[in-house]
Amino acid sequence: MLPDYSVIAWLLIVFSVYLTGVSKGGFAGGFGTLSVPLMALAISPAQAAGLLLPLLLVMDVFAVKAWWGRHAVAEVWRFVPGLFIGVAVGTLLFDSLSEQGLRLTLGVITLLFATYMLLKPVAKKPISSRWALPAASVCGFTSFMAHAGAPPLNVYLLPRKLSKETFIATCAVTFAVVNVIKLAPYMWLGEINVTSAWASLVLVPIAWIGVRNGLWLQSRVNEVLFYRLVILTMFLVGFNLIYQAI
Repeated sequence: MLPDYSVIAWLLIVFSVYLTGVSKGGFAGGFGTLSVPLMALAISPAQAAGLLLPLLLVMDVFAVKAWWGRHAVAEVWRFVPGLFIGVAVGTLLFDSLSEQGLRLTLGVITLLFATYMLLKPVAKKPISSRWALPAASVCGFTSFMAHAGAPPLNVYLLPRKLSKETFIATCAVTFAVVNVIKLAPYMWLGEINVTSAWASLVLVPIAWIGVRNGLWLQSRVNEVLFYRLVILTMFLVGFNLIYQAI
């Protein structure tokens, strides 16, 4: 049986799922960070996260299939230990952490990084790969709490000076990995249940349309504009997270 949400709630859910699909298809997860906060305007954040995870896994199949072979394999392997660490910490602290505090912290970090990238868009040298573990750990944690893994991942990947396609592909594979890691803890904590699973199933076509549209859009955006869009998105996400916290 489907959840008994209001019309406004369903509209926000549909829009959020579509936005996440577009993000998965061609914009490296940035826009998708807005999904849970948008859905949380009408339903609880826990319900929003649980409803969205099965859809993220479906989107990951489409996105990884489209981008497979173009990702930086070494970068993904560097992320795996940190992703497990972040998800494990999120699982252990899930019942004790303040969602408002997490959103506020993540929002401030996102705004600070976006400001840095805006003022210094070209670094003298790429960031060291040793920062992969802490970045992936934060990504795993924030992804577990609110499917908001893009900002900490971008903090590490953007200064690595990857090409646009390699950047998108690496993000697509990394998000697929962390979402698979999150599945068992989500089921164990009860965030995914029969009711949320039915809602997720109904929304699969919206997710598919979003991914296809994202793939279409990214091929029509030049690289300079693309990174400006990423920075702009991070500003929007940061302000949105802070607004949600306040």
